Amino acid sequence: MRIVAEIAVALVAFLHLYFLVLEMLFWTRPLGLKTFRLTPEFAAASKALAANQGLYNGFLAAGLLWSVFLGSDPIAVFFLGCVIVAGVFGAITVNRKILWVQALPGIVALALVGYA
Repeated sequence: MRIVAEIAVALVAFLHLYFLVLEMLFWTRPLGLKTFRLTPEFAAASKALAANQGLYNGFLAAGLLWSVFLGSDPIAVFFLGCVIVAGVFGAITVNRKILWVQALPGIVALALVGYA
């Protein structure tokens, strides 16, 4: 079960690396515009904010990968908790879809870490 938990944590990390790429590199490009349903004008005006958000997603990914490489449940629990809180907050303040895309994978991974 430990391997399954570590794979789940790594998958959440890679999901956040994908968010980093979308927000930092593709925010104003067709993939970013389509993914986030943005107008080119809004994307251009909010590009710096999106890059900052992407950087934070990168920090979450780094912490999760750090926990996998160290085999540290307390580190995984902390960063998964951050992922879940950010996902719930995003669902409340931005779009309900964030609950399913960000918070739910974090919840599943956290449950697996707790079970392992």
